[in-house]
Formats: sequence, C-alpha cells, structure tokens
Amino acid sequence: MSEDPEPERNISGGAAGGGEAAVFDAGEAETRAEAVVDRLGDLYWQKAYGGRDAFECLVRTILSQNTSDKASQPAHDALMDRYGPGGEANPDRDLVDALADADQQRLAETISSAGLYNQKSERIVALAGRVREEYGGEAAFDEFVRTGDPDEVRAALLDFNGVGPKTADCVLLFAGGRGGVFPVDTHVHRIARRMGLAPADADHEGVREHLERDVPAEKCGFGHTAMIQFGRDYCSARKPDCLDDPDACPLADLCDQVGFEPLTGEVVDPSEAAEAD
Repeated sequence: MSEDPEPERNISGGAAGGGEAAVFDAGEAETRAEAVVDRLGDLYWQKAYGGRDAFECLVRTILSQNTSDKASQPAHDALMDRYGPGGEANPDRDLVDALADADQQRLAETISSAGLYNQKSERIVALAGRVREEYGGEAAFDEFVRTGDPDEVRAALLDFNGVGPKTADCVLLFAGGRGGVFPVDTHVHRIARRMGLAPADADHEGVREHLERDVPAEKCGFGHTAMIQFGRDYCSARKPDCLDDPDACPLADLCDQVGFEPLTGEVVDPSEAAEAD
C-alpha cells in the first residue's frame, strides 16, 4: 500500500478514518464527470474507503452538520474521550450504550465546539437509544451497514431523525465501504453545477444522481473527498481562483464556469444563472 496522502484532520479522517490508498487505472474517461474525478485523483489522492465503525461514523457526521471540520473534529475527539470505549463515562460498554444513557446536557457541553450542540446532543442520545432498541447495539448496527442491502440501509438511515442524504451516504461510504456512493455536501453541490456535471438548478439529490450515474462506482468515494478539497483550495463559493488567473485552476479545461464571469468578477449561484438564461 502506498503512503496515504489524505490529511487525517478532515471529513474522512485520512489513514485514521478507515479505507486505504489505492490506484485506479484512469484509462479513457467515458464521461466528463469521470475525467474530472480522474484529474482530482491525480491532484490529491485515490482511495478505497470503508472500515470505520458505523455508529461512530454516524455521530461524527452529525457533529459536522452546519459547521466546519475544524470545529467538529475537537467535538468528536472530546465525545470519544468521554463516551468511547474506556472513556471517562464508559469504562466497559460500547458507544451506543454510553450515549443512549448519557445526560444530554453533559453531552452538549462535551460537543460544544461543534455548534448547535443542544440540538445535536438531543439527536445523538435519541439515535443511540433507537439503534440499541432496533439493532441491539453497536456491533449489530455495524454489521447491518456493512452487509445489508444498500438501498435498505440508506432508507433505514434516512428514517432516523436528523439524518439527511449526505449523512446517510457518508455512513454508507466511510463505514460500509459501498461503491457507487457519492455524498453531496455544499462543496460538491456547488462544484458539480459550476462545472456543468449536473444541471444548474439541480438540488443535492439531483447532483448525487448525476454523479453516481457518470462516475464509475469504485471512483465515487475519492471523487467525493477530493472534490471537497478542491473546493477549499481552488473553487470557493465567492471567489474561485480562476477569477484572478484563468490558468490557476487545474480543472479549467473541464469546467463550464456556470454562474460566474471571469472578465467582470461576478459570481452567482449556478441556479441563478440558469434562471437568467
């Protein structure tokens, strides 16, 4: 296995977050979306994901909702230090049991760096209780996520209060190691529409459907994480690098530049550009 180039302090956790560095033969891309993902793989990393504990992954993704990795990572670390196996509040139980029985206010204090901590703590305690009731505990839930029918697993996750499509897909990808899953966060939603990989007015589910259709299953995982990194490095919401220098973007030749005009510096959401047309 080659050295893992993905930073540990991000959504998927690099080498510490499950999965491993892998090499996929680029060959001749059959779609522009596949060509974009191949370029991102060359620019950042190619990985095969899976292996994270499913319930911890679910909790980690909930903590990341409506906040940055920089804010949610310390909350996750503090939660695991207190409620994880061997933690202060959990000397001999699994994470599901510890959080199902947790004092909600104490949990809220523990995860306060993640923002919306009262709402998230209530949600996590309720989720832990439901997982314990319906699956019996952490191990059985993990087995369900890894081996259950993907559509059934996704439907079950979406039935949990506070779990949306992106959260469900992240659990399927990072814990279940499922191919063909391309979670759509704000970066992916913006970039796919800017580049013309999905309709300018597509919602998050519409973008997911286009990407999962046009990107080979084994490339969807690293396509997701690398596209997020690309959004942070080059294609920000308000000022993509190509506005200052058309040659600054490594994906410029594959981009339709929907929603902004390099000559004037105007940047709008792609859906607004579609309405104008």
